[in-house]
Amino acid sequence: MSDPTEAFVAHRNLLFTVAYEMLGSAADAEDVLQETWLRWAEVDLAEVRDERAYLVRITTRLSLNRLRTMQRRKEAYVGPWLPEPLLTTPDVAEDVELAESVSMALMLVLETLAPTERAVFVLREVFEVGYDEIAEAVGKSPAAVRQIAHRARRHVAARRPREAVSARETRAVLESFQRALEGQHLQGLLDLLAPDVVLLSDGGGVKQAALRPVTGADKVTRFIIGGIGKTALAVTGAPVTVNGNPALALHVDGAFDGIMAVRVEGGRISGLYFVRNPEKLTRVTAETPLTLR
Repeated sequence: MSDPTEAFVAHRNLLFTVAYEMLGSAADAEDVLQETWLRWAEVDLAEVRDERAYLVRITTRLSLNRLRTMQRRKEAYVGPWLPEPLLTTPDVAEDVELAESVSMALMLVLETLAPTERAVFVLREVFEVGYDEIAEAVGKSPAAVRQIAHRARRHVAARRPREAVSARETRAVLESFQRALEGQHLQGLLDLLAPDVVLLSDGGGVKQAALRPVTGADKVTRFIIGGIGKTALAVTGAPVTVNGNPALALHVDGAFDGIMAVRVEGGRISGLYFVRNPEKLTRVTAETPLTLR
């Protein structure tokens, strides 16, 4: 018989990633893991055939419950809601599938799925869990899960980035963006942004941020430059790896201000995701990079 603590620790990274991809919040994912441990500690391991599957089932059910309560919090949220950024090790980007699955861009697509659809998509498409296992986790028949998986896959495919972009290409675009940002070069920023670029800024009602998405290269550039001009302070960026992808940690006059993640398509930035809400930055400032899975 396995030791319950050893079994839980062995699968902890996997369970965290499942919960995080379902919730978009590291703090809530940690709470789910704590609840998972409490339930796991009460299980008679002699009755458990597959420890990994059993733990994933507990985590999924708890995440589904929490996801439904989070929906109400998000409805009352001030301005756009962005996933909580996670500092990750650079080698996570080598696992292209995992890096994309936790990217800001795809996490936002997952936000448009219904809770059960999101759970099925994450378990099936990211972790290749069998339909029978997923059915037990979400309380549906295997046939129903296959239909949900097909629907979720089609929904995500229509909204996810059209091309896979390497970390190297993203980093190169970010370096140019950083130089233009720090030098307040209007034309330099315009040249890097796709015509239909969208900027989402998340201040959570605590830090100043746009209350609605800012769309179009000209509007986004003027929003960025206008924000810098108002502070009259030096804005600098430091390269980091966030959610498996290159990003920038922005500092204003030397003080950490937020995380800027990007979506790159066709050599230009098509999405900017700026997280300023202090509640979502506690892990970034306090922890070393995570190794997911």
